[in-house]
Amino acid sequence: MEVVYDEERWRLLRELRAEALEMMRPLARRHIGATAYGSIARGDVSPTSDIDVFIPSPPAPSILEALIEGAGYVIGVREIIQATPSYAAKGYIYVDERRSYSFPLMEMRTVEREFYHFAGSVTYDELGRDLRVPGVDKRLMLIEPTDMGHRESSILGREGVVARLLGVSVSTVLDRVRTLTRRREIGRTGVYVKRELSPEEGFGEVLEELLRSKPAMRRRLRELD
Repeated sequence: MEVVYDEERWRLLRELRAEALEMMRPLARRHIGATAYGSIARGDVSPTSDIDVFIPSPPAPSILEALIEGAGYVIGVREIIQATPSYAAKGYIYVDERRSYSFPLMEMRTVEREFYHFAGSVTYDELGRDLRVPGVDKRLMLIEPTDMGHRESSILGREGVVARLLGVSVSTVLDRVRTLTRRREIGRTGVYVKRELSPEEGFGEVLEELLRSKPAMRRRLRELD
């Protein structure tokens, strides 16, 4: 199905992408790789779209925080989230309720790394060139950008084709299909670990505390792909 954007949607997309570019700029200046992913990369944004900047190979969290604050942002909530015992724990730094930075606190498996390509992701340079990329939304619809807006089509039964188009493994596509189908059927379930940091705490010390108290997190830290 072809979806044609009206001027309001194009305006919203331009505004959100400009915000994401601004968030990524202090990282780009220090040659720290980062991506913006999801609807902002694909183009199918809405007024409720969030901006999450993902940093796959981060420096120390304290350096990230200094760069973010140095760019004029006020850091609000900071938290560590591990979605399930088999997934890598990640740090989140929120600069407001819909803008955040995230980064892994342990090595990610291939399926976790490829999630960002599955959803659609763009680098700082690609965002600056106004590139939009294909990706899959939470409805399991493939979003393919067009000059007028985007085309959307179900990925169910086309997992192999979609994997090749997005440059990810079929196992990554099947993993996301299972996760999102389950979420649709029973609703969003809680995460394994969600720990908010106090202003005095650092990511490293809280991660160590969690590793001491969560055997499954310790096992995940030792596992490699």
